[in-house]
Order: sequence, then C-alpha cells, then structure tokens
Amino acid sequence: MKLDIFCEMMKPKAFFGEGQEHTLIQETLEQARLADELGYGCWWQVEHHAAPHFSYSSAPELMLTAIAQMTRRIRVGHSAVLAPVRINHPIRIAERAAFLDHLSKGRLELGLARSTIPEWRVFNVEADDVRRQAQQAFEAIPKMWTQEKFSWSSPDFTVNDISVVPKPYQKPHPRLWQAVASPGGFEQAGRNGVGALVTTIQNPIEAVSAMLDVYRGEIARCKPVGQTVNDQVALFTFVHCAETEREAIEHGAAAAVAWYINTSFSFFEARDFMLRATDELVASVARDPKSPLAEFARITAEKTRAPKTPMTQLLDRIMAGEEISNEEVYEILNADAAVIIGDVAQCRKKMQRYRDVGIDRLMCFQQVGHLPHEHIMKSIRLVGEHLIPEFDRD
Repeated sequence: MKLDIFCEMMKPKAFFGEGQEHTLIQETLEQARLADELGYGCWWQVEHHAAPHFSYSSAPELMLTAIAQMTRRIRVGHSAVLAPVRINHPIRIAERAAFLDHLSKGRLELGLARSTIPEWRVFNVEADDVRRQAQQAFEAIPKMWTQEKFSWSSPDFTVNDISVVPKPYQKPHPRLWQAVASPGGFEQAGRNGVGALVTTIQNPIEAVSAMLDVYRGEIARCKPVGQTVNDQVALFTFVHCAETEREAIEHGAAAAVAWYINTSFSFFEARDFMLRATDELVASVARDPKSPLAEFARITAEKTRAPKTPMTQLLDRIMAGEEISNEEVYEILNADAAVIIGDVAQCRKKMQRYRDVGIDRLMCFQQVGHLPHEHIMKSIRLVGEHLIPEFDRD
C-alpha cells in the first residue's frame, strides 16, 4: 500500500487570523518538499472554490506545478478537477493536465469529480446535469490526448476537428481517477476503467469494503474510457503521528479532525447530497436486487436506524458551542477506524486495516484545522521514516 499526502490547503482565519494566505502557500510547499524527501508516493491537491474557511486550493494546477518544479520523485495528483463544463471545460482540463505532465516529467495523476452543491451554485450548474457532464469529460479527454484531430457534439459542448496541444508526456496518457462518495460513483468509476478516489467521512470501513466489491466487479468487465485501465483505489483519511499518544492528544489533532468534519458537512451541504446519493442507491438496487450494492444498502439502512453514535453526539456538542477537552475528543474519535491519530504503533495498526481490505493508496490528510505547521511537519516525518518503509516496499 502506497502512502500519499492529501492536501486541502487549510489555514482558517478563525484560528490563525488575517494575512495567513501567503504563509499557508509557503508552508504547503515546505511540506511537499519534505514528503518528496521521505518517499511519499503522491501529493494529491483538491479543487474548491469560494471556501475561505475550508480550503484555499482554488488553483490546484498552479500549486501542483510549483510542487513539481521543486521535487524529484513524488507524483502530483489533481484530486480532482471539477468536471462540470461551466467550471472546467474538457479542452482546458486536457490542455492544463498535459502541460503539467510535461513540467513534472511524467508524474501527473488526473482525477475528475462532479463537484458539490455549493460549487454548483457558484458556477450556476444544474445538479441533474453533473454526472452526465463528468462522464463526457472522462470519454473526451483521453481522445483529445491521443487523437491528432478531435470532434465532439453534445448538448453540453461541441467542437469540430480541433487539435488539442500539447499531448501528455506519459504515453498513452496519465492515469485517470474519479472522486467517489456514493455507490453510484463506484459503479461509474469501475465501468470507466479508472481509479477510485474515496473519502472515509461517515463511511465505516465495512461500507468501504462493500463498495469496493461493486467497483472491482465493474472494472473487471469494463470498457475503459482511456487506452489503459487504472484499477487502483486511493482512500483519504485523517492521519496525525506523534512521538507518543500523550503528545498526539496535546497537539489537539482529534479536535482538529472534529472541526473539519463539522465544517465539511456544513460547506458541502451534506444532508442534501446524502439524500441524492440514497435515492441513487435505492434505484440501483431496485434494478438489480442481487447487485453488491444490496449489501451496502443493508449497511446504510442499519446505520440509519441505529441510535446516534458517540462520535455523532460529540459533533453535535461541538456544533452547539460546547467546550470539550482534547482528551475527551481523542477518546471518542480514536474508536473510529477513519481517524488515525497516535504514536507510530497506533498509526501502524489502523493503517493495516485499510491495507487488509484492499486499499492501494492511503492518502494521509495531515494539514487539518488548527494544527500548526511544526506539528504537521513532525507527523509527515514520523510517517515517512517509520511507516512508509513498512507499507511501501518499493
């Protein structure tokens, strides 16, 4: 299992005050330089817009270019380009990605995503159109990269006999990925023959395992959109490694994770997004009751009927403004497999669970919430020095 880095570019004004933007950019570059030295597999940069309290990664292709120019080995991953046409036209995605592939000398990994409700609103995108538009981008971009002349006609965009340049450095083209957060997304990624970029937020490891069965089944019989199949699964989760468990607690890493979960649910308007995903799941199982999605539907139904978990209750208390000690937050969140916080031995044990269910790349999310730069750097170093040699034999 490769150990990667996942970056939101997060330094909220609420914790760090005004004027933190330039500092954040410089610190992120320093963290990427260290990750390259320590042998992390890939630096994954997200794309978000109009989210100053949550993410400053509004131009990830520029940040990844800067990282590529100052590193030697680490791959640069865009996770993921927001694919609706009003946000990123497929031609522009193909052009920018090919340029970055050259500038990195073939280290690019390219993901695509449907985006989310608030960003659809910012760019005036119709929610019912996004899955179709993302699919068109997946089908069109590899053709732009590999065909001398390219044409396309659909209600969303039309081009006639154009040459998209440059062509990528990697031949036939960079690996493709799809950001997935619902069973429908796993199905689509598998059918397309592209890698799956997965989040652990509110997805217990059993649910992730069930969705992996769906993905593996689809990709085994896929007709890939590109000229190669990428059958890897990369999962992002929270990681903070310290010298001792006590140090991890004192750093407040668990509190930072709790803040992130609450903030992300608010920013992404997660309730509406989950309702849409549930409707898709019900419709898919109705079409094929023997589908592996049926097992995921069972897990989801049980979770819905169950009383609130200690973690959910904790998040409610934080949202209500209650002051909760670092010790209590750590005790509750540490019971969740998706939260990897502690000393090297504790982090190793939790990482092994993801390797055992078949995750190919663990995207370690370490720059979170109010954590200061020095604690993030120490965590990156401890994971790099002690855990990368164990999990990534290459």
